[in-house]
Amino acid sequence: MAKKTLRDVEIKGKRVVMRVDFNVPMAKDGSGKITDDTRIAAALPSIKYVLEQGGSLVLMSHLGRPKGKGYEEAFTLKPVAEDLSAKLGIEVKFAPDCMAADEVVSSLKPGEVALLENTRFYKAEDGKVKKDDDKKGIHLTDEEFAAKKAELKANRAAMAKKLASYGDIYCNDAFGTAHRAHASTAVIADYIKPAVSGFLLEKEIKFLGDAVENPVRPFTAILGGAKVSDKLAVVKSLLNKVDTLIIGGGMAYTFKKAQGMAIGNSLCEDDQVSYCKEMLEMAAAKGIKILLPVDNVIADKFPETKDASDIQTKIVEGDIPNGWMGLDIGPKSVELFSAAVKESKTVVWNGPMGCFEFAPLAKGTYGVCEAVATVKAAGGTSIIGGGDSVSAVKKSGKAPEMSHVSTGGGASLEFLEGKILPGIAALDDK
Repeated sequence: MAKKTLRDVEIKGKRVVMRVDFNVPMAKDGSGKITDDTRIAAALPSIKYVLEQGGSLVLMSHLGRPKGKGYEEAFTLKPVAEDLSAKLGIEVKFAPDCMAADEVVSSLKPGEVALLENTRFYKAEDGKVKKDDDKKGIHLTDEEFAAKKAELKANRAAMAKKLASYGDIYCNDAFGTAHRAHASTAVIADYIKPAVSGFLLEKEIKFLGDAVENPVRPFTAILGGAKVSDKLAVVKSLLNKVDTLIIGGGMAYTFKKAQGMAIGNSLCEDDQVSYCKEMLEMAAAKGIKILLPVDNVIADKFPETKDASDIQTKIVEGDIPNGWMGLDIGPKSVELFSAAVKESKTVVWNGPMGCFEFAPLAKGTYGVCEAVATVKAAGGTSIIGGGDSVSAVKKSGKAPEMSHVSTGGGASLEFLEGKILPGIAALDDK
């Protein structure tokens, strides 16, 4: 079901409360310098639209993973307010407490913007509780756990109600957190109507939704990254949708072990080998191609230096000897994967092919990236599904050649699984 967007509501003279994803990387020297402003830039179309339509704007976001116990300087959004002020050419007012922002918010005139401090400074934002936590010595009875959950749910609702009180319209433009049922992403829509999508979220729904529900075929999905367990559900889900599934990265070695290959000291999740066998059998029964690496760049150990000068590498086909580990796909695998990609009309890619952060182990990821970059030019659709694959595409310089580069890692994976994302479900249907 299509969701209403900012275009579907009257904005003039109204105050829009907008959830954005300003979870940007900051310099580790404590200077507050933003090292990648991609997420801020991605929110500008929705922000500018509201201002051009004569509305005022209250922005809210999280940054990092504060513990929900109040202000932490390392996670303040104040530098983001300054960066956004420069981008918009107007002062962005900053409210230093998202739950006590009435004065700042009520002062807003049409065409003005305020940014609230980090929503995750409050535990009520996510309302999560663990029944057992050995590190903290927490072991709750069923009754205690139920009572704690009810308390946190009530606190989350109260926080959502307060955030809703700041505006007349709610807009979610933060796809990266749409898979979270947080106070500022989903619960807020219970207390403010209309609740609509921003343009960035609309774009994510369109590209990923079309890929999942109505792909132009042949449809190829590329999965990489370290662990099979991170992508259990998405592998199974994609086998009901794709024509070809390409698997690289660390997760490929668990699949290779399931095929009976020796993988040396490569990353392997032994408890997932039977699952991998089941997926290989499922693909064969459905006539779906699963492509796994046919050669690998192996090393005598995992690198400890940035230039990986402390390791020896070689390329092998077939078994990986003991004492060696696979850290990238080899040139024949790049050729095999690239050929499948270039024959496709829809390609979704989530996860690198190897340890691309080390130059000697980046050829596989960048080789696949080159192939994916040809799809759009040939009239197809290429979608980069968040996380490390986005970083790889940006480093390669190929991002402008992709149809869509997703802003959400976990959210895009859950969307591809076919899950209903709370931050999208909460919005008004068209």
